[in-house]
Amino acid sequence: MRYLDPKNDLTFKKVFGTHPHLLRSFLNALLPLPEGEWIESLEYLSPEMVPPVPLLKHSIVDVRCRDNKGRQFIVEMQLLWTDSFKSRVLFNASKAYVQQLDKGKEYRGLHPVYALSLVNEVFEKELPAFYHHYQIVHTQYPERTLEGLQFIFVELPKFRAQHIRDKKLQVLWLRYLTEIEDNSETVSPDLLEVAELREAVGYLQESGFTKDELFSYDKYWDSVSTEKTLLNDAEQKGFEEGLLEAKRVLAQKLLTKGFTTAEIADMTGLTKQELEALLR
Repeated sequence: MRYLDPKNDLTFKKVFGTHPHLLRSFLNALLPLPEGEWIESLEYLSPEMVPPVPLLKHSIVDVRCRDNKGRQFIVEMQLLWTDSFKSRVLFNASKAYVQQLDKGKEYRGLHPVYALSLVNEVFEKELPAFYHHYQIVHTQYPERTLEGLQFIFVELPKFRAQHIRDKKLQVLWLRYLTEIEDNSETVSPDLLEVAELREAVGYLQESGFTKDELFSYDKYWDSVSTEKTLLNDAEQKGFEEGLLEAKRVLAQKLLTKGFTTAEIADMTGLTKQELEALLR
């Protein structure tokens, strides 16, 4: 028996985008919700349309929902990182917060928005913590807060289960995301102790996917690898000039591997006209 990686677009949405009871368990474990304010039920909403992060077209997975109290939750799996990602998260959550207010309604009808970002790269290199919680606070009296927006970033590569002494369910969900990788053949018995985790593990079994789904799964990893190559090359050569050159070189490599111009355009973010001009 082999398992697929839960961080892939296909698997993440299969687990958390179609099973609200699993997403509820996950959010209750990961979010800093006040005592007695646990999520009881969820309904899915359409993901917010936001300006794309440069170079990161495919490596961001979104799930958006609302609970029985009216609170909104935006969950993003971010496989690659750029400095502009935080701005995207802020924009996305702020837009979701503002769009609650129809004309003529009072501001007190607004409900909180939580943005949970699971990042598969280390972006706070100087901080040992893997869990970062942001909210609007009084600079002199941080216990005083403005309710409405809260942001949680989790650096998955920093997570180490042995360093955690409490919040068992949080640890198990993070182990689920970090320990199960592509083509894993075994899963820790710890992940099978809790019913929700056991069910979520079952959805990752390769045998439960069709050939077309497995093709999409592999193609997604190709797209993420493409974006990582573009991002690294652009950073090394100077962003604008480096990005264009990186796209040209990568497009040529993809052509030799049998990709169509339409597929290359989709993976690199180039239009067909730009691609044809670069390859002349």
